[in-house]
Amino acid sequence: MRKFTAARPPETPADSPVSKTRILVVDDSRLQRRILAGSLVRWGYEVVEAASGEKALQLCVENLPDLILSDWMMPGMTGLEFCRALRDLPGEQFAYFILLTSKKEKEEVAVGLHSGADDFLSKPVDNAELRARITAGERIINTQRQLSRSNQMIRDTLAELQGLYDSLDKDLLEAKKLQQSLLPERHRVFRGGTLSLLLRSSGHVGGDLVGFFEAGPRKLGLFGIDVSGHGISSALMTARLAGYLSASSPGQNVALTPDGEGGFVARPPAQAIQSINELVLNEMETEHYFTLMLAIVDLDSGLVQIAQAGHPHPVVRRKNGDIEQFGTGGFPVGLISGVSYQQFDIQMRAGDRLLILSDGFTECPDQTGQMLGEDGLEDIIASLGDMHDEAFLSGLMWKLSEYAGATDFSDDLSGIMFQLNDPALS
Repeated sequence: MRKFTAARPPETPADSPVSKTRILVVDDSRLQRRILAGSLVRWGYEVVEAASGEKALQLCVENLPDLILSDWMMPGMTGLEFCRALRDLPGEQFAYFILLTSKKEKEEVAVGLHSGADDFLSKPVDNAELRARITAGERIINTQRQLSRSNQMIRDTLAELQGLYDSLDKDLLEAKKLQQSLLPERHRVFRGGTLSLLLRSSGHVGGDLVGFFEAGPRKLGLFGIDVSGHGISSALMTARLAGYLSASSPGQNVALTPDGEGGFVARPPAQAIQSINELVLNEMETEHYFTLMLAIVDLDSGLVQIAQAGHPHPVVRRKNGDIEQFGTGGFPVGLISGVSYQQFDIQMRAGDRLLILSDGFTECPDQTGQMLGEDGLEDIIASLGDMHDEAFLSGLMWKLSEYAGATDFSDDLSGIMFQLNDPALS
């Protein structure tokens, strides 16, 4: 069945009487029109007449009928040409088209069907057959109308969903800006070291977070967090966790303790993570858990105190190019109360670089599904040579994209690179 748009009255309300089927009769013979119209009116139909195909087409554009009875052979525009022109009009409205003809050859009938006619009646028209064909046409018309209403409902629903999606997308973009604001600085130079940070979500927002804070005289606190899952709920949790390790509000930072002189000094990282574990279990009603790496760096001596809670092992690239991985693994935070965490030390020397990376790196798959792993990560770090600071992290991302064969990643990526320098030369 073919469809086209034309002006027609608005839909009849469900609680109103059903309107009559409107039939357009097209024939250059006034007598034939009168005979057909008389029968149709007696049967309760609303009838409109046209003496030519051109006039009929104009009437259809102005007010589309439900059903059309058209003679095939007419001067000017024939019934077949009228049918073709009708079907060529754009849109989705439908009118059932019956051609009246004395032609009986199969080839002629096929031409009519190909031109858009829905049915045929042989002339002279038998009233019983005419009424039966119209009744069959009305069933198809009703089915078509129901389909059109269903399609309109689908379009309306899709338009509403698109509006909701656009609104949500706008909110997520704002959420992304807010989450990125948790990391106001991506690079910082200290006397004795340089720090670069990386935070890249797999979607608008993610569950990774990295940061730093002053941890007393010549001490620097570093942390990397990876919340389970992705998306909004994980991002909300990272925002809450950022308050536990706040750089701007040291009094709320669980990794710090008052020094008795109005300042703050670092707590042992293992104790701080244990306290965060209990806070999360007692204060947050969530099914999320997270991995955490917390480090305190002495900018003068190069001693790094670290506690690991399920986060990937920290990596040190020595000045001479050697690569070492450290750590005890540890249990993720937010699963079980009373968990204790182990602490270990890393001694850095001038020129060494410390990397704290999320598992989005080691668990990044290539196009066959093979994960990069810790050995693959070491190979990438070694290949970056003497690149440092932000250039090093950019190179790390480029190499990871090369391995994955894509620039979009299925997991959030976050990282910290700290390079120890000689304080006397800083």
